[in-house]
Amino acid sequence: MRDVVDEEEGVVMVIREYDPKADRDGTEAVDRECEVGPAGGMSLHADLLGDPVARIRHSPAYLMLVAETSGPGGRIVGLIRGTVKSLATGKSLPGAPAFANVGYILGLRVAPSHRRMGIALQLVRRLEQWFELMGAEYAYMATDKSNEASLRLFTGRCGYSKFRTPSLLVHPVHSHRLRAPRRAAIVRLGADDAERLYRRRFAQVEFFPADIGAVLDNQLSHGTFLAVVDDGYEWRGMEHFLASPPASWAVASAWDCGGVFRLEVRGASRLRRGAAAASRALDRVAKWLRVPSVPDFFRPFAGWFVYGLGGDGDDAALAAEALFVSIVNMARGKAAAVAVEVAALDPLRRRIPHWRRLSCTEDLWCMKRLGGDGHADGWDWARSAPGNSIFVDPREV
Repeated sequence: MRDVVDEEEGVVMVIREYDPKADRDGTEAVDRECEVGPAGGMSLHADLLGDPVARIRHSPAYLMLVAETSGPGGRIVGLIRGTVKSLATGKSLPGAPAFANVGYILGLRVAPSHRRMGIALQLVRRLEQWFELMGAEYAYMATDKSNEASLRLFTGRCGYSKFRTPSLLVHPVHSHRLRAPRRAAIVRLGADDAERLYRRRFAQVEFFPADIGAVLDNQLSHGTFLAVVDDGYEWRGMEHFLASPPASWAVASAWDCGGVFRLEVRGASRLRRGAAAASRALDRVAKWLRVPSVPDFFRPFAGWFVYGLGGDGDDAALAAEALFVSIVNMARGKAAAVAVEVAALDPLRRRIPHWRRLSCTEDLWCMKRLGGDGHADGWDWARSAPGNSIFVDPREV
């Protein structure tokens, strides 16, 4: 526990670990005050379904901290969440891929009434101390590139560097089915086969989790799918696939974020709501028209996330498109949108169908080395060049 004092304002804060019995209402209130969106316009509200640690609970090690005003009538005015796990750095070492223990920061919130008092900085520093106690070598976070306050904090005061700029691509789920490329044949993989494929072909991809088996076995994971583009190729099991892969292929897994949180767009006008409802009604009664209907984002909705997307061959992008479309079709009646996050240099991204207004074409990840200047050979992941792919862990979406 640590007291944080702002001398100018005379405010005393206590930063401590979240207490699920006593702090739920206070943390939910802070989350509500910090909804995403401009004042007076539409905002994106996230409902954690009564579990403030829902977004980190499925990770192997996690911590949530709160900042509370000290003294009588004290209330929670800030919070932060973090996880630690072993991830691939994308750097090969002799005989084995390189992994590092990495801390991930998410869900940093400070109530508007208590901003500019150093609370966010102290929350980050306290969480970084826990990262180091847990053996983390690096820490990273993700934010929108337009979030100037977050960037000032992390790159200006906390020593983080701008690291990667992946794209979050989102497609709504309609009443009608999307058309998938006919040349791609899709096979559903069992969890054991999926793990074998990921470990064999993706263990050197940045952010690949060492505990991939736990991700695939999680109840929120709705399966792993392999798309093959190779006329006459016959599926004979994973052993044959690994020994003699087809000309082009791609793999991806689906994750149900609705089991962790629900989203809701608030502040939309009646005209916007009415137009969206009309598009859905037409789509329901005339699916053959394939109306690009707008789901009901104005009430709590679930989303699915596509993770572990990767492949090989000249037509790998076509195979990736087939997988994404198939997962969108799977989500009908279960989710309002499906998203995937891909690296800036990933050649598969060019064929992923998405709506620009729902997507973020340049997310921003920032990273720093903890407790040192790098490895003995002078290499520092936080300052390395990006690869073609990243593995986005769905447990931290």
